[in-house]
Order: sequence, then C-alpha cells, then structure tokens
Amino acid sequence: MLEFKKGVDILSAVGGVLTIGEARQLFEQRLDREQLARLAKITNEEALLKVANAIAMCEPDQVFIHTGSEEDKAFVRRMSLEKGEEKELAIAGHTIHFDLPEDQGRMVDQTFYIANEGEQVSSLAKKELRDQSHAYVREHMRGIMRGKTMLVGFYSRGPVGAKASIPAIEISSSTYVMHSAELLYRNCFADFDAEVARRGEFFTNVHSEGPNRSEDVPKARIYMDRSWQTTFSTFCTYAGNTLLMKKGNHRFASDCAMYKHNGEELSEHMFITGMTGPGGRKTFFAGAAPSGCGKTTTAMVGSDFVGDDLAQMWIEEDGTLRAVNPEIGIFGIIEDVNQEGDPYLMKCLRQPGAEVIFSNVLVDDQGKPRWVGDGEPVPEKGVNYQGEWTPAMTKVPMSHPNSRCTLRAENVGNHNQAANADPNGLVIEVITYSGRDSNTMPPIWVAKNMDAGVAIGASIVSKATAAEIGASGVNRQPWANTPFVAGSLADYLDAQLNFYGNPRMTRKPTMAGLNYFLTHEARGGTGKGLLGEKRDVHVWLGWLELYTHGDVEAIETPIGMIPKYEDLKRLFTEKINKEYPLSLYTMQFSLYIENVIARIDLQEAAWRKEAGASERLFAVYAEQKAGLLQLKAERGEIVKPQDL
Repeated sequence: MLEFKKGVDILSAVGGVLTIGEARQLFEQRLDREQLARLAKITNEEALLKVANAIAMCEPDQVFIHTGSEEDKAFVRRMSLEKGEEKELAIAGHTIHFDLPEDQGRMVDQTFYIANEGEQVSSLAKKELRDQSHAYVREHMRGIMRGKTMLVGFYSRGPVGAKASIPAIEISSSTYVMHSAELLYRNCFADFDAEVARRGEFFTNVHSEGPNRSEDVPKARIYMDRSWQTTFSTFCTYAGNTLLMKKGNHRFASDCAMYKHNGEELSEHMFITGMTGPGGRKTFFAGAAPSGCGKTTTAMVGSDFVGDDLAQMWIEEDGTLRAVNPEIGIFGIIEDVNQEGDPYLMKCLRQPGAEVIFSNVLVDDQGKPRWVGDGEPVPEKGVNYQGEWTPAMTKVPMSHPNSRCTLRAENVGNHNQAANADPNGLVIEVITYSGRDSNTMPPIWVAKNMDAGVAIGASIVSKATAAEIGASGVNRQPWANTPFVAGSLADYLDAQLNFYGNPRMTRKPTMAGLNYFLTHEARGGTGKGLLGEKRDVHVWLGWLELYTHGDVEAIETPIGMIPKYEDLKRLFTEKINKEYPLSLYTMQFSLYIENVIARIDLQEAAWRKEAGASERLFAVYAEQKAGLLQLKAERGEIVKPQDL
C-alpha cells in the first residue's frame, strides 16, 4: 500500500519555506506588484507553500502567474518566440520546437519513482530511495532558474466540477512547456481553490530545462514523488519528460484510483470517442493502446472525437461507467499522419485556423513542416532536430519517429467540444484494448464476461517505440498503462477486477481486443505487410457499436466472440466502400491455436512472477487454454471461423 505524505517533502525541505507567513514574505520580496496581486487570488495555503518553495529552490529572476486570460496566453507565445524555444512557420499560428537530439522521447532509464524504505513499486518501473532523490534535487535544482522567468499555471485535469477531475500546478522555466500546457489543459486559475476543496488534493509539477545543452542530458532526471504528489524534471525539454501534468500526474491519478478509490475509479491510458449508430444513436468508446499502436487514429475515427490519450473513469450513481478526458488538446505522434488516414487532423496541420506546435519535424525552405509518412513528395532539403538535412542523409530520417503535433482538440473537425466539457462525464459502453501482434490474435474479439475483459487488457504486448528512449524489443504492456502505474501490478490488477466487477456498475460495457498488425506472412498470404489498412478501423468500431446494442450476432470461440463475415462485408461496403473477400476474412479470423496458447503461456508465466496476482486472471487463462486444446483436438491446429 502507498502511504501519502510519508517521508520528507523534498520540495519543502530544499525550498525551506515552512509557514504561510514565510511564504507571503517571500512573495513580497520576489514578485512584482502585478504578479503579487494575481497570486493573492489563490488562498489555498498548501498550494501557496508549494509555489513559495519552488521559487526559493529555483531562484528565478522573475515570476509570471498565468491566469489563463487571452492576454497571458499571447504573452507566453510571444515570449517563447523571443526566447527561441519556438519559431514561426509559414502558416499563422503554427510554430516549430526542436528538442535536443538526445531528448526526443521519454527517458525511461532516467525516470524514477521516489520511494520510501520498504515501499514497493511496479516491477516494470524504476525507483530511487528518497534520500538519493533528495540529494539530487538539492544539488541540481537549487538556483536552476537563475537568469530565467518562472512560469506558474493552475490547471484542472478534467472538466471543472467532474467527480474524477484533479487540479494541478504547473511550474516551469520553459515557455514551450507552458505554451503546451495551455493547449492541452484547462486553465482553472479562477476555480483552483474551489476545485482543491472539492477533490481534497492537487498535484504539483516543477520543471527547468537548465542551460538546455546536450552535455547536460545524461544528468537529466524525471522524478515522481508519489507520497507528496509532486514531480521534478531537469535538463530536458521533450514534453513527455517535462509537461508532467500529462504522464507524471497520470501516474498520481492511478495511485489515487488504486489506493484511495479502489473499485470506484480508474485512471486509464485511453482515448475517448463516440460512434454514431443506426437512427443517430451515440455510443461512446474508451480504448487503450501503447504508443505506435493506432490509438490516435482509432480515436479520430469516431463521429464524436473527445480525446486521444487519457481517461478518468468512475462509477456513477445510476450504475453507468462514466469518463472524462483530463485534457482539451492533442499531443500526438505525427509520423504517418496523412490525408488518406487522418483527414480531420491533416486539415489542422495544413490549413490556417488552428494553433499548432510542431516538434522535431523537418521544416523545408518554404517554412512548411514535413514528416515521414505525410503522403507528399520528399523535399530536397530542410532543417530538422539535428540541423541541415537532405535526402542523401539516409541514416537520419526526415523527421524523428517521435515527432509530435500539439493543438487544441476543438480544432479537429469531428471533436465534440460539449461532450469534452461536460462535468457529468460520458457513459462509456465499449472498452477496447490494442497491441502490436503480427501473428496471433484476430482484428477484433469480444470478452465473454468482465474478468475476461480485464484479462484482454492484462495481456497486451507491443514492440518498443520511438516514444521510449532506451527501450527495445517486445514489451508486455498490460492495459497499455503500466509505464505509468507506480504501484505493484498485482494491486493494479485488483483495481481493474474490483472496478469492472463492482456490483454498483449495473450497465457493464462491452470489452474487446483490437489488433491492426496481422501480416500476410503470418497468415499464409502471398502478399507482404499488413493484412489490413488504417481505414479498416471504421469497420471494427462500427461492428462493436452494433454488437453492443444487439444489432448483430457473433461467433463464440474459446478466446471470445468474433464477427460474422456477412456483417463485416456489409460494413466494409457501407463505411469505407471497400471489397472484403471471404478469403481475407478467413485469414484474419482463423484461430492459429498453438500461437494463441503460446501467448497465453507467456502471459501466465509473466503474471505468476507478480506476487499476489489474483487467481481470477489465471482462471480466465486456464479456461481459454482448455477450450483451445479441445478445439484443436476436434478441428486441428488452424480453425477457420466458418467451422465454428
């Protein structure tokens, strides 16, 4: 179990401000009259102490309190251009930010949970004892903002007033980080005190890029102090390492769900999107997928796109599963985003009207951002994160694989802004889990019950992606959330089982697996590459929408329910005007039983190493394996869906 507010509060210890009187005295000394008047509107003393200690520790020359006004937003944008953290592009409102070549993704080997003696963390995470982290912060963060301006913003991770929304403070010397925060989160300066009182907690994030030099990157650290719900980040600018309201605070929100609201809330690495069904019916989906596994693309397919990355979930009094998006923006991987697969997003990236920060793409000599997979002819030259670039530089891609675009979701044509702003949350009726699986699972399968649904999430596998510096090979990615779950995986498994098994959830969601990565080679095909294509997602989600409402039937298999050919053939024609031959259906939905059993064995062996992992998960694996072995005895090693 995690104990909150245990051990030394490092920020307070290094800052040395212990009382509200000392904090107010420091503000009088370090803030000008205008900023002092702004901060006076925040009355929560714990929050004021956090800000005061950040100032005392980092020693900035100036402090700017961001109120969320249009004037303040314009000030930060202008300051970012003047400082050189961003540069203007050809389209008005579009800017480019380059991270250091060594700072292009999450620094998994330099990211630590600050742990107390004897405190367990996830087996897939790194931890550092509090004394060591305290020493690092004391050595490297004292005075780190000398000569700089400290920017302080007050935000809500979710619509103000929503049950699962949690307020947060973002403190940084980086204008790029604060600009990104304003695109991605709701500035709740005016409501901050009330939100802290409602929720009973808030998160604190302190970042400085330091001198922003390549030679400093090896000493960069990203710390999550779970006990005090405070993050520290140094010597880096990549937003995944610095804008810690995102994945840093997502970790804290997961702790809250596991250890404060077990069985009542979940904090998930999921998109939220709505599909329109027959008669204009709206069905909202939430879906998890590791980086590079199609999460943003899947989210954008919805008729009512809400969010592409995170979801705060709870069980409402009416028995429904509700969710809100903690964010109002998109920080999306841009590689392979193109007109064919992502028309809504491409309009924002290629036409005026949206404010967009591009990061680590190439900029051609016309001031146009370019990236791998954009569907346009390769430029003759340009500038990217490592400097001048030409196509002859075959070992350096045109854009980094983890290049990003940051923009407000409201600019995307199919975004449902009202749904994303609703503090009542959205009723989630379908949960999906995706991975990167070339040879085993079909494109879509539905769990027979809630425990089997949890098992789908617990069994995600994925290849390591460019979003993770230092990672390689095939990773287990349970729920696509384990890089961001601090507690033991057994505790997280219990939280999942307790949530979906809670008798108060009387309207259970459909829980399904998705797999876009089956290959011809693995399924006896004569072609090369993937069996499907990006636009097929319209069909898979469309079928799930119909299945959830009882409009189509399914074929029962030991691993779950799969679609019938006739329904998919009709949907391929209706939704994307594409032929769907029976031969392709057979390749995609046949059960290669030995492959599936090997996958189950792999997952069971891994989960057996997690002390205290629930036997309910192993019961699901055992039931599926027994069913597969019986089917193999009856039908052979490869079983076609037509034979079931």
